Amino acid sequence: MDYFLLIVSILLIIFGLLGCILPVIPGPPLSFFGLLVIHFTKFADFTTTFLVVMAIIAIIVTILDYGVPIWGTKKFGGSKAGTWGATLGLIIGLLFLGPFGMILGPLFGAIIGELINGAKFNDALRAGLGSFLGFLLGIGLKLAASFYMTFQFVKVFF
Repeated sequence: MDYFLLIVSILLIIFGLLGCILPVIPGPPLSFFGLLVIHFTKFADFTTTFLVVMAIIAIIVTILDYGVPIWGTKKFGGSKAGTWGATLGLIIGLLFLGPFGMILGPLFGAIIGELINGAKFNDALRAGLGSFLGFLLGIGLKLAASFYMTFQFVKVFF
């Protein structure tokens, strides 16, 4: 049974890393579940505190991943219309464009929101780029969390 759980945990860790780049797959939670599964084998014995901290990090990073593009829109001069546009773009993009909607939705939503609000095209584009940079920051946060969990996973065997 330990070897079956080892294979499951390895798959979870791999999909966790892939999920940091592919918008549909929740990367850090999968990486955390990889740690959790390996914990219940003879191969690893993580402390409860460590597992709770990793769970909290996975949850926070996953939540931030949705909010950071909206924050990026604001940070790059976007108005409430741009922020609403980025939010609606995220939702509409996910519904109609699947994984790419998480990238393109907030970008175009922020630009359209700013243009509707009467902003000049360059200002609207800057707000959209802020949304896109926020998306990249979200990927960076997810990668950092999942790489750390992967490191802890690999460290168990050495």
